[in-house]
Amino acid sequence: MSQVIVSQASVQRCSATVDFLTKDRPFFPSTSNSPELHDFFVNVASEMVGFKNVRDRQPLMGAEDFAFYADAIPSTYYYFVGMYNETRGQQAPHHSPYFTINEDALPYGAAAHAALAARYLLEHQQPAATPDKAKSHDEL
Repeated sequence: MSQVIVSQASVQRCSATVDFLTKDRPFFPSTSNSPELHDFFVNVASEMVGFKNVRDRQPLMGAEDFAFYADAIPSTYYYFVGMYNETRGQQAPHHSPYFTINEDALPYGAAAHAALAARYLLEHQQPAATPDKAKSHDEL
């Protein structure tokens, strides 16, 4: 990109420099899903709302600060949970001043988060240590 800008400026008998200010504000890394967690999400979400209602999106060129988390730990990023509404039509993009939330979708998003967490913990929990009955105060 720098080469194109500098070359185009010289064609117009101008000079140009390019500084992306990466020292002050580094580029966002790409947001990449862990394949295992993505498959896990698709399975859990499909059980909740049916496979035909869970859609993969094509990769996008947008930047998302979630990428910093996904760079540090295995993650999966999903969005647009129930955002389409037949009566409202297509929603404005998230960072648009015209964006409105489809509040009818909130329970689905909350349920998806809860189901993912519960299922993950059930499938990946470590075996509990056998408690010493003499030291146990568990009334349950």
